[in-house]
Amino acid sequence: MQEAPLLVLEKITAILDAFSLRNDALTAADIRRATGIPNSTAHRLLGNLVTNGFLDRDGDRYSIGSRMAYWAGPAVRRLDIVDLLAPALTALRDETEETAVFFRAEGLSRVCIGVVETRHGLRREMRLGRIMPLHVGSSARVLLAWTPGLLDEVLAHPLEALTSETIIDPDALRRVVDETRAQGVAITTGERVEGASGIAAPVFDRNATLVGALGIMGPTLRLDAGRLAELVDPVVLAADRLTQSMAGRAP
Repeated sequence: MQEAPLLVLEKITAILDAFSLRNDALTAADIRRATGIPNSTAHRLLGNLVTNGFLDRDGDRYSIGSRMAYWAGPAVRRLDIVDLLAPALTALRDETEETAVFFRAEGLSRVCIGVVETRHGLRREMRLGRIMPLHVGSSARVLLAWTPGLLDEVLAHPLEALTSETIIDPDALRRVVDETRAQGVAITTGERVEGASGIAAPVFDRNATLVGALGIMGPTLRLDAGRLAELVDPVVLAADRLTQSMAGRAP
């Protein structure tokens, strides 16, 4: 019996959703594990997707087809990061149960251009348009790591100590920024405010240029070392999805 068209579309969507910026080339076995689609059905759908340009194939690995970028172009041109932030931040807040934020670099500071607050009564206050220093916090670390020349500009000025955990040694700040770039994510505790922690990851546009830092923040009482480690993947995946929604790519 031939499958209903809507059911086929659901399976095709599941296959395409299996790909991400960090898993951009998958084998048929990878796709079957991610989707639960039976072997014979997956084989047939993958063949059709390659034939029609939805997927490219190189040996035993599949990747999103270049034709998809052509189709996505008109939609992406209509979208600004602000249009995409609300659903992305809401989804991240709901998944992590912490305040979700998005920061962009402005001169030698960073500004909050998106925030969805946690439902917990105990929270760290954040508001749209808030301007903050660039040498403290996980979002700042991301902005410094992927904005060429910005760290040098920041280090041309004395680093103000806001708490006992603030990094004020230029060499130490360079080291942690390098670590952020290597790891693809930043985690900080108590650098700007005592008892506050955060995680942030980069979001890129189609030219592999940094758009900003997507992250979560909250009291260290909830976001201790163990909980921070658990929330790294949700934050990184949320940033990857936001990058993808802009037809972006990592450098």
